[in-house]
Amino acid sequence: MLLMINLSLVLETLNQILYAAVAITAIALLMYTTGFNFKDRIVQTFALILVCVVMIYTGETVAAVSNKPEYIQLWLQFKWIGLVMLPAVYLHFSDALLTVSGRPSRGRRKTLVWITYVITGTAAILIFFGVTIGGLTPEKAPMFYLERNQLTFFFGIFYIIVMAMVSYNLVRAMIRTATKTGLRRMIYLLAGAAAIAFSSIIFLFHGNTWFSIHPHWFWFLSILASLITTFFIIVMTYTVSFFGLLWTDRQIKSRLFRWLLRGPFTAAIVLGLTTVARRYGELQGDSYIYYVPIVMVGGTLLLQYAINLFSPYIEKSFFWGDDRQELDTIQSLQDRMLTNRDLHQFLETTAALISDRLPVSGGFIALLEGDKVTRSVSTGDQKAIENYLIDEKFIKEAQENLVDQDGLIEWQGLFLVPLEYAFEDGTSRLLGLGGFVKNDNWIVKEEDRESILQLAERAGLAIKDHAIQKQVIESLSALQTEVDYLQNIRAASSFNVDTLKNIEQPELPEGMASWVKDALTHYWGGPKLTNNPLMQLRVVEEESENQDGNRTNALRSVLTEAIEMVKPSGERKFTSEWLLYNILELKFLQGKKVREVARKLAVSEADLYRKQKIAIESVAQKIAVMEASANGNGNHSSPPEEKDK
Repeated sequence: MLLMINLSLVLETLNQILYAAVAITAIALLMYTTGFNFKDRIVQTFALILVCVVMIYTGETVAAVSNKPEYIQLWLQFKWIGLVMLPAVYLHFSDALLTVSGRPSRGRRKTLVWITYVITGTAAILIFFGVTIGGLTPEKAPMFYLERNQLTFFFGIFYIIVMAMVSYNLVRAMIRTATKTGLRRMIYLLAGAAAIAFSSIIFLFHGNTWFSIHPHWFWFLSILASLITTFFIIVMTYTVSFFGLLWTDRQIKSRLFRWLLRGPFTAAIVLGLTTVARRYGELQGDSYIYYVPIVMVGGTLLLQYAINLFSPYIEKSFFWGDDRQELDTIQSLQDRMLTNRDLHQFLETTAALISDRLPVSGGFIALLEGDKVTRSVSTGDQKAIENYLIDEKFIKEAQENLVDQDGLIEWQGLFLVPLEYAFEDGTSRLLGLGGFVKNDNWIVKEEDRESILQLAERAGLAIKDHAIQKQVIESLSALQTEVDYLQNIRAASSFNVDTLKNIEQPELPEGMASWVKDALTHYWGGPKLTNNPLMQLRVVEEESENQDGNRTNALRSVLTEAIEMVKPSGERKFTSEWLLYNILELKFLQGKKVREVARKLAVSEADLYRKQKIAIESVAQKIAVMEASANGNGNHSSPPEEKDK
């Protein structure tokens, strides 16, 4: 008998911990789900399911540790609100899922959902009047519960009928799924919905005579129900995360995994350890002994330490699969990228080290693009540096003195240090120029000269790497629209193939459209064309081979080709169909004034500006497609008209 009592006590304590764990997990998943994409209907209805789960398990958890009967009854009524509302919420969720799969309601399903909400809402209100469920029982059997009445019996039948309709809707949605991946996720939802619905039935058997005689079996089933509920709400959250988001399977698993570890997992483990410590203290006659807070704080810190240590390896092992090496390289780029700030700090440090080696009162490092200075970094005495105007003329004169000379030279009271990068074919390119104000009567030692040249070589390498990284980033920015578009197709087609024809390409990043506008503004020459970020695109680089290495002409050629791709087929007309092309051709290629273009096209100036924005975005879209083709195939695509021919 003593063994049975102890077993029941252990199972009761474990059950209370798991009830709290389910509530914590449901709250965390509710925050996770609504935090990323609450606009999607599937997410909204699933959030209602989580709210019901939170109410059920929070009410049961708080009631189990309360001492006053009125508080116990209040929290059990709170639990029953979640339990009563669960059928309507599930029916709403199944209707939303069936709609997404391509079977929208013609009015009957929606009406049935609202009728179910009215019935369950009324039953929830009547809980506080003792109609839906009775009052608190005087004794545990094996735990406190609210007395069942005749209406509770009818609610049980209603619960089963509605859940049968939910299952029917979910099976229909599963059958209509377009892909194997979508089918697998629908099975997850069906299994999760069924598991949570059936595990909630255990609460309808509180006060059962057989369970009161065999309490350990009740606790065992309650523990099993809690574990099943926890597992399947996580599975359902994982599946629901695919609706309305463009994330890949790997991203969703990783984000959910990290959130679960740092949130509910840590909270549940710490709560369990604290509860065990407090129960042990109660056996010792003091429920709040000193090591309860020690267990709480120590458990939290140790768990966070373990998560930081092991979670990256777990993610790579379980979520990255065959792409592990590729993804590992991509992820490491964040730590290896040389940003503008990093380059500035590196060059500033290099300038300071060279100044110490010479030594000099001050100096600068100028980054060059041709003869133009794109940025400069200075160190030491700023007044001494201000005596030199570092402009295009200064650079040209300095470069003339660098011809046929290696390394460190003296010129106009400066030590000049060329920052060059030598290519594999033996050629070199001047990427920057260091200038350091010379002190009188100072002779540079050979070992100092070698150190300075080594520092200059490293600076040139850093400038070259930063330029390449900048080009890669700008190319990725141009491709982002295409990637988002493809991800949108992937996400939508998983559950309903008919949605593919309704998916339109999203708008370009505003940076791309702005670059195109600047380039078109100075189409026939100017800094907005020659210094345009579009110069770094692969398609421009390839076109420059046809323009004798002239990137300005190459960009102008790419812009012209993109404009031609906007051009409708057939003979040119001044109709609405030709409006975008005519704006581009008249305004930018011919260079006509806005008023003249508006008069020729018979539109107002305000309307012309609106149409011009659309035309520029169309050109940007075409260039993005050309860039994607160049990166994938090695050459950009021809205009559609030329292909048809």
